[in-house]
Amino acid sequence: MAYGSSLDQIGPLTRTVEDAALMLNVIAGHDPSDSTSVCESIAPVSDYLADLDKPVEGLRIGVVPSLNAGADAEVVKAVHQTLDVYRSAGAVLVEVELPNFDYAIAAYYVIATAEASSNLARYDGVHYGHRSKQAEDYVAVYSKSRAEAFGQEVKRRIMLGTYALSSGYYDAYYLKALKVRNLIRTDLVRAFERCDCIIMPVAPTTAFKIGEKTDDPLQMYLSDVYTISANLAGIPGISIPCGFDGRGMPIGMQILSPAFSEDRLLRIARMYERQTQWHQRRPDVG
Repeated sequence: MAYGSSLDQIGPLTRTVEDAALMLNVIAGHDPSDSTSVCESIAPVSDYLADLDKPVEGLRIGVVPSLNAGADAEVVKAVHQTLDVYRSAGAVLVEVELPNFDYAIAAYYVIATAEASSNLARYDGVHYGHRSKQAEDYVAVYSKSRAEAFGQEVKRRIMLGTYALSSGYYDAYYLKALKVRNLIRTDLVRAFERCDCIIMPVAPTTAFKIGEKTDDPLQMYLSDVYTISANLAGIPGISIPCGFDGRGMPIGMQILSPAFSEDRLLRIARMYERQTQWHQRRPDVG
C-alpha cells in the first residue's frame, strides 16, 4: 500500500553490489501497468552487470563538509577513510554545497505525513483493513476500527499530516514543504554539474537498541536526515558498508548520483567494494 505516494521507492537488499546490479537488471524498465514507471525512450535500461567492474574514469566525488556536523565521530571517520580509498583509486574530491539540506527533514515529514494521512484514509473498517467488533454504529466503525488497528506511530503521522492539510495550514506547511523540496532538488542538480556523485553517511549513528528511541519521535525522525534527500529529489542512491564502530555495529556510507544514472552509480560502488572487505564482514549480534 502507498505511504507517501510521491516519495515511496523500493529498496532491494543484497549482499554485494553485483547482486544489486543483477536485481536491477530484473526489475528495471517500463511497466505499462504502473503509472509511475518511466518509458524507456526517456530512460533506456542498461545491462547493469556488463560493465560493472569497469572503473569510472576521471571520477569526481562531491563532498559536503557541513553535513558531517551531526554525525558520530566514528561514522565521520569511516566516511573519510572511504574517500581516501577512492582518492587512491584516482578519484578527485570536489567540495559542493547543498544550502537547503538542513530543511530536508522538516519538508520530508510534512510531505510524507500529509500523503500518509490521505492514503490511510481508505482504511475505514468498511472498505479495507481491520473492522472493530465493538462498533455499534457506522461512526464507531470508522473511529474504533482505526483506533484499534493503527499503532501509535501511525496515528502520530496521520495526525501530523491531517493538520498540515487542514484549512488555514495547507499553504503554511504542505505548500511550503513542496517549495523546499524543489529547492533541494535544484541544489542537487547544480551540485552534479561539478561532480559525478556525492558521498555522505547513511545515518548519523550506528544501530541503536530496539525501542531505545521510541519515546523520542524527533530523534527517530532525525535518523533519516541523510537518506531522505534522494526521495525528495527523485534520484538514485546506494548504501554500502564502510566500517564498524567500537561496539561492532556496521557503518554505512551512501552514494547519490543524478537521475537515471544507476549504471554509473553501481560502477562507483563496485570500485569501493573491490578495494575493501567490509561487505564480507558481519556484525556480532549474538
